[in-house]
Amino acid sequence: MQRTVKVRVGGQKWNKVVKKWFSEPKHHLVHDPNSSLRTGDVVSIVPGWPTSRRKRHVVKHIIAPFGSSIDERPSIPTLEECIADREAKKAAKDARKVARNAGKSSQRTDDNIAMASARRTAHSRPISRS
Repeated sequence: MQRTVKVRVGGQKWNKVVKKWFSEPKHHLVHDPNSSLRTGDVVSIVPGWPTSRRKRHVVKHIIAPFGSSIDERPSIPTLEECIADREAKKAAKDARKVARNAGKSSQRTDDNIAMASARRTAHSRPISRS
């Protein structure tokens, strides 16, 4: 998946037999809007919106870059910019849907009128009673 990174978040779990804490990291798929991250970067993430079935977090900023400097990479948009971009895309999608459905509804009305008149003419035979 493009614009997606796998991030390991540290955690610990208590083992009651040994009576000791053991490290138990969790892995999350995180949305990287501009593909700014490289393998080995230390990043900060925040909970976001579901961008796919398993992605629920968004990159906030790079804490420690690995390899090329941050200036040479595409910038990471702020959370407000991500939300504004998402709302703009949603509004455009809704407008396309309304336009598409408006054309279909007028076409459906014409088809329904034609079908109704065809039914009326088919059922207008005289009924003979003997």
